[in-house]
Amino acid sequence: MEQKIKQEGIDIGGNIRRIRLEKGIGQTKLVGMLDLEGIGMTREALVKIERGIQHITGSQLRGIRDCLKTTYDELLK
Repeated sequence: MEQKIKQEGIDIGGNIRRIRLEKGIGQTKLVGMLDLEGIGMTREALVKIERGIQHITGSQLRGIRDCLKTTYDELLK
């Protein structure tokens, strides 16, 4: 079972949403991009992650970083 990353004190979901919007990528498109990377995630799960009500896994975070062409520093600040 993969470790879930707690978002205490860090707005990972908000950072994902901000970067996604800055790049003009919709939630459905990001989920499709993740699927192509072999990371299964529903749009509903992405919504919950962005709202901070669902923990994100390490592989999901890595996939989002790659798809958004950003850094862990940007996602975790």
